[in-house]
Amino acid sequence: MTNQTTQSGLRLKGITRLGLGPIDLNLASGQITALMGPSGAGKTMLLRAIADLDPAQGNAFINGQDRNEIAPTRWRKRVVYVPAITGWWDEKIRPHFVGADKNTTKQILHALGLESTALDWDVAHISTGEKQRLGLARALVNAMIDATAPEVLLLDEPTSGLDEQNRDMAEKLILKQAQNGATILMVTHDRAQAVRMGAKILNINSGKISTSEVAP
Repeated sequence: MTNQTTQSGLRLKGITRLGLGPIDLNLASGQITALMGPSGAGKTMLLRAIADLDPAQGNAFINGQDRNEIAPTRWRKRVVYVPAITGWWDEKIRPHFVGADKNTTKQILHALGLESTALDWDVAHISTGEKQRLGLARALVNAMIDATAPEVLLLDEPTSGLDEQNRDMAEKLILKQAQNGATILMVTHDRAQAVRMGAKILNINSGKISTSEVAP
């Protein structure tokens, strides 16, 4: 019998691994949640467990579908993880966008303050902030190859290396994804950012969710 839930968005049930959990959460479609806590509290560990990048016990559901019934590669198209430090397997940016719609790519790059010519950059010669913006763009456009938009975004400090102007553009793009129905779980150390984005705040400590609050 198919194990499903009617919960819209992302549901976590008993997510556990060494130093983490158990975590039970219901994150609705269109909701932005800021995950906050000290270094080593388990923030990145939780995101990676949700994305099925690291082994963990428990289960996850997306819009009622059991993760165990979805191929891992397909799950990661729908539940998109963007690390704080992005990895690049080619020395050029363009190969990382192969197969993506050109107009969509252009729109997202421009929304992040980047020209289309950024695709011709060498990875070795771009700044931390540029890598961060290009990593977010890459995650979004590649998720859209097989769908109209990612259903869940797991963002690990997506604006930590950005100046105020570029941070604001990135926040606007993330807000747009939520307005389009995506569930956003975002690690941040900036409470003001959570407030600006109207996020629910989850505080995590020692691998467990300690408190929950709604940003004013």
